[in-house]
Amino acid sequence: MNSSIPIRKADGTTQKFSPAQLVMSLERAGAGEYTATRIAESITSTLTPGTSSKELYARAFSLLRKEARPVAARYALRRALLELGPTGHPFEDFVSHLFTEEGWKVETRKMIQGKCVVHETDFYASHPKLNEYLAAELKYHNDPGYKTDLKVALYVKSRFDDIFDCNPEVRSCPIDRGLLVTNTKFTSQAIAYAECAGVELLGWSYPQKGSLLTRMCQAKVYPITSLTLLSRAEKRMLIERKVIAVDQVLRNRRHLDPLHLSPERAGNILAEADGLMTLPHSFHDSV
Repeated sequence: MNSSIPIRKADGTTQKFSPAQLVMSLERAGAGEYTATRIAESITSTLTPGTSSKELYARAFSLLRKEARPVAARYALRRALLELGPTGHPFEDFVSHLFTEEGWKVETRKMIQGKCVVHETDFYASHPKLNEYLAAELKYHNDPGYKTDLKVALYVKSRFDDIFDCNPEVRSCPIDRGLLVTNTKFTSQAIAYAECAGVELLGWSYPQKGSLLTRMCQAKVYPITSLTLLSRAEKRMLIERKVIAVDQVLRNRRHLDPLHLSPERAGNILAEADGLMTLPHSFHDSV
């Protein structure tokens, strides 16, 4: 397979297309070796210089969806997070659900007194077993080419410094850790500063161990927007009703009632949801 064809990434840069990387992405999503190789060969045979990574993903997703919808749903997780927007509130709800499934007790948009001023934190969580308290600033973007940069890390560091510096005798809720959480990737400068200054980052593919993607797959918490059988309007209706994760509809099928689905269609959607939740534990960073 030809690997010398340049493709255009979401951030405007170009890189050589790697069939092997595409095969690996498809396999990590749950596709078999034969299926992954066949899809990569099909795409490679029609690829032209300058094809965007978005177009490449769409082709791979379309072919994979014909083979196995649950696998296609997991392959599309990064795009599914982008569909939670346009506002950041559904992403806040999703991250809260993820942490809840991991054993945390979560509150959103909590007011915390710092040394100088009161701060509204997007996310506050406590873990009874770990005896640990954390707060997080969440940054959501629905542009696949956007990267959370240095100025955001600097801003978050200053906010948490004010919280950490307040008098522990009068502070109403203790904070042991402060996080910057995003659905995007981080710039190299943001990562370098965070590692130097002690800012804890959680993003799509960062840190290498324990990234947002990894934790989603380990906890089996997937955005409702990952289900391929739901229309965009149906996804939006569920999100407006605070149904933001696939496991929610499997635990309570009545969440689908407002969509007025036929029994057959509801059954197909639940079958896709169950298939996604029961895929073997693995994860990927799609093209």
